[in-house]
Amino acid sequence: MNKLRNIAIIAHVDHGKTTLVDGMLKQSGIFRNNQHVEERMMDSNDLEKERGITILSKNASIHYKDFKINIVDTPGHADFGGEVQRIMKMVDSVLLIVDAFEGTMPQTKYVLKKSLEIGHKPIVVINKIDRPNARPHEVLDMIFDLFVELNATNEQLDFPVVYASAKQGIAKYEVEDPSEDLKPLFETIIKHVEPPTGQISLPLQFLVSAIDYDNYMGRIGTGKIHNGQLSSGDNVMLIKRNGDNVPFKISKLFSYEGMKRTEIKKAYAGDIVSIAGVEGIDIGETVADKDMPTALPVIDIDEPTLAMTFMQNDSPFMGQEGKFVTSRHLWERLMREIQSNVSIRVERSESGDEFVVKGRGELQMSILIENMRREGYEFQVSKPEVIFREIDGKKYEPIELAMIDVADDFVGVVIEKLGIRKGEMINMNQGGDGYTRLEFKVPSRGLIGFRNEFLTETRGTGILNHIYYDYEPHRGHIPARNKGVLIAMERGASVAFALDNLQERGELFIGAGVEVYEGMIVGENNREGDLVVNVCKKKQLTNMRAAGSDEAVRLITPREFSLEQALEYIADDELLEITPQNIRLRKKMLSEIERKRAGRRSED
Repeated sequence: MNKLRNIAIIAHVDHGKTTLVDGMLKQSGIFRNNQHVEERMMDSNDLEKERGITILSKNASIHYKDFKINIVDTPGHADFGGEVQRIMKMVDSVLLIVDAFEGTMPQTKYVLKKSLEIGHKPIVVINKIDRPNARPHEVLDMIFDLFVELNATNEQLDFPVVYASAKQGIAKYEVEDPSEDLKPLFETIIKHVEPPTGQISLPLQFLVSAIDYDNYMGRIGTGKIHNGQLSSGDNVMLIKRNGDNVPFKISKLFSYEGMKRTEIKKAYAGDIVSIAGVEGIDIGETVADKDMPTALPVIDIDEPTLAMTFMQNDSPFMGQEGKFVTSRHLWERLMREIQSNVSIRVERSESGDEFVVKGRGELQMSILIENMRREGYEFQVSKPEVIFREIDGKKYEPIELAMIDVADDFVGVVIEKLGIRKGEMINMNQGGDGYTRLEFKVPSRGLIGFRNEFLTETRGTGILNHIYYDYEPHRGHIPARNKGVLIAMERGASVAFALDNLQERGELFIGAGVEVYEGMIVGENNREGDLVVNVCKKKQLTNMRAAGSDEAVRLITPREFSLEQALEYIADDELLEITPQNIRLRKKMLSEIERKRAGRRSED
C-alpha cells in the first residue's frame, strides 16, 4: 500500500481537469509512441465531447517510478455535485485545479468544501499559467483566502502548490522555473498524498461509489477496498442501505491500467477496483466479509433543489417519432437512471402516469432529457420548479451563489435585472481589464430563465456561474415572463404567406413547411397575453400573377431553442414535447376553449 496513491481531480468547470489528466496519462507511458490519442480522452460520453464538459466521474491509473496512482476525474459543473460527493470517499487526497486568470469560482468553493469536510489535504494546481493576463500569484492569495473562509485546519492550510499548463503538458514548483514535463506534479503527488490507511489483516470492507452496467456481466460496482482483500470467486456479503444482508459470489474482479478496466485475480486494502456478480448492488452499499459483515458509513448526498414532471406524450404527434413512448417505458428508464445517479430522485404522481424527477439544476435535468431522446424516448416535461421547505412554520427556498464577470458597461443593467429577481449583491470587484466581478445571492427560481436574458443584455460577453448556497426565507414574488406566446389554432403545415403576416405580431419560432397542431407554440407575442394564430392559412389565388407572388415573401430567421433554452422559456401552463427528432413548445391544454374555461374557473 505504501506504493499506492488515490487522488481525485476537482475544479470549477473548464479550469482544465480533463486536459491535465490527458497529459498525465500520456507522460506516464501507457500509450505506444505511434498510437493515435484523442484529446479529452476521459470524456467518453457523446454529450461530454459535444459540450466540452465532464458529466460522469471516470477512473484511470498511471505508474510513475514504482508507484501506482489511481486517478478519478470528476465533473466541474455544480449540477453534477453528486458525482463529486461520492468520489471523495474513494480517494485519499485531491488535486484542486484553479485557472490562473479566473481564480476561484463557485464550483471551486463547493468541491473544496466537500474535500476539506472529509479531511483531505489538497494539492493546489494553478493551471493555465501560459494564458494571456494570467495572474498566478494573485490567484494563490485568493485560494488561501478561500481555505480560510472554509475553516481549513492548519494542516490543510499548509497546502503544496504546483504551477502548470495542462495544454503544454508542463508543471513547475515556481512560475519562473524551466520545465518540459509534468514531473514536478508527479513528485508532489508521491510526496504529499498519504498512502491508503486500510488494513489487509482486517475483515473485508468495500464501499460501492459508482455503478456501471455491462450487457454480459450485469451491474458492476466500483469503489475502494477500505479493509481486507478481495479475490475473484470470493463468497461475500452485500449490506444494503436498509440493513439487509445479501450473500453473493464475486464472479469477476477488475482494476484499472491507464483507462482500461483489466481483469485481476486479487486486490488489497487501499486499491480502487470494480466487482461483478450481484444484480442488486447499489451506490453507498458495503461489500463485507460473509462471516463478519460490518457496514461502512453511507454516502451522504446533498438534497435536490429542482423538480420537473415527466409524462407520456399526449400531443397529436404522439408515437410518430419515438421508439419508447409509454409511461411504463418512461418509468423503467428513470429507475435505471437513479441506480447510477445518486443526486436524482424519482416519485410517482397520484395518477401514476406522471413522474416527478428531482435534481440539482437545469443542466443536470437537460443532460438526462438529452440522453433519453438520443436513446429513442418520446415524452413531455413541465417547467422546472424549485423545491421549497417549511422550517419552523416559515417558507424557505433554495438560494444560489452567483458569480458574474461582465464588462464595466453592463454592470448597471445586470444589477438591475438581478434586483428584479430578488438578488442580493454581496461583493463587487472591479478589475483592471475593463471587467467587473459581481457576486450575488439569488433565489434559484430567480435564475430560471435568466441566462438567456443575461446573454442578451451583455451582448453575449458576460460569464455567469452559480452554485447552490443554502435555504433561506422566501423572498416574495418574482415577475414571470412578461410576454405572451403565439399559439397555432389548427393542425397542418405552416405556410410562408401566413407567417409573413404574423411577423409584425411577434417573433416566430418556426419557418415555412413545419407540421404544427392546435395548442403548439409557434412564436412569441409582442404583447403580454397569448394570441391564437393561423399559421396554415394560404393565400387565396385569383390569377397566375397572384399565384407566383408568394415567391417575394422574405421571412426573418425563426428563433431556435436549445433544450436548456426551451426549459428556461416555458411558463407554468406550458410543456416541452421531447422526441428523438424534435423539441416542441406547447400549451398543457391544447384546446383554446379548454384554456378559456380553465381561466374563468381560476378567476372564480
